[in-house]
Amino acid sequence: AATARALAVAAEALALRAGSAGGLRSGPASNGEWTPALVLMRADRRAEAVAALAAVRERWRAAGDARMLVRAARHYEGAAAVCTSLCVRSCLVVSPSAAPAPPEGAWALAQAPARIDLAGGWSDTPPVCYEHGGLVICAAISVEGRCPIGARARRLRDPIVRLQMGGAPIVCTELAHLEDHASPLAPGALPKTVLVFCGLVDLGPDAAPLADQLRARGGGIEIESWSRLPQGSGLGTSSILAAALVACVSSALGVRRDASDLTHAVLQVEQLLTTGGGWQDQVGGILPGVKACSSAAALPLAVTSDVLPLPSAALQTLSRHLQLIYTGKTRLARNLLQDVLRRWYSANPAIVANVDALIANAGECRAALLRGDLAAVGACLDAYWEQKKRMC
Repeated sequence: AATARALAVAAEALALRAGSAGGLRSGPASNGEWTPALVLMRADRRAEAVAALAAVRERWRAAGDARMLVRAARHYEGAAAVCTSLCVRSCLVVSPSAAPAPPEGAWALAQAPARIDLAGGWSDTPPVCYEHGGLVICAAISVEGRCPIGARARRLRDPIVRLQMGGAPIVCTELAHLEDHASPLAPGALPKTVLVFCGLVDLGPDAAPLADQLRARGGGIEIESWSRLPQGSGLGTSSILAAALVACVSSALGVRRDASDLTHAVLQVEQLLTTGGGWQDQVGGILPGVKACSSAAALPLAVTSDVLPLPSAALQTLSRHLQLIYTGKTRLARNLLQDVLRRWYSANPAIVANVDALIANAGECRAALLRGDLAAVGACLDAYWEQKKRMC
């Protein structure tokens, strides 16, 4: 965590030195000169990685081009993100238990609600959640009377991977077809990453051919997944879909995961996928009702989730008075995240104070819900809306 913060501060210093002549501080951290340093960081060889980053930085600084300084800043941010990923991947994953696997050809099905957050969002985002601690109040919701997110999986006799996500099927017959799993925009990236996480597929340098791996592990697999929500709706779709995929693939493999294990598994999957993200989305869809979810300011990251026992009258009134309205605007969480984390790492006093306020408001919202005081819940929602705008 300390290395990530130091790298983020170095990125900020490079960007400030470049000034307006450096252009926009956005874009990928994928220049080949920086690849060896980032590979060392992913292997958690931090001292060597930092030295390698500094060597490239000095070569680029000597060129005297402000644009190269800004590009160097992006690569330092990329290295900080790798450190954050290593911290998140330390999270608790409970050893799943064995369960009877469905017979060959029988589907294992997982369906899930969407979620809304009522207070505390952004405090679940790494590194905020493990440097400061987080508390989020969220609720599972049906949309048009049904669970809008789901996935199913079944074992196949043929040693192949077949993925169906609404378009033409993706059929994987060799390891090369799965190697793009860490590119979030690649076709089938999420279910491919889930297969790697669940251990059905090994992509290591000494891995056996895909067909041999699948035969040794009981045959191939077919996965279907769906969401009846607009992309970028802000309802937690991608993380909840990841939870549904982990649940049904695990079941198809004869593995049972409880809610806590699923929550932490999705954190791992999203780091393997390189999308990052916090923990409130998947908790919102994994557990029913209204939840209080928290993590302490410590590593390894551990999330605790409690379903709140609301008075039945208050829950019924809340359900009757909630309206879900789609604005048509796409929420690009990854872009928002980058800006928020820059301010967090710079110890921007307004952002630090706002995170304190987010958590305090979440505590007030939890107490109001338990009392069944919906007027007080409404006041917390008003405060939360202002806090979210300050974060962004």
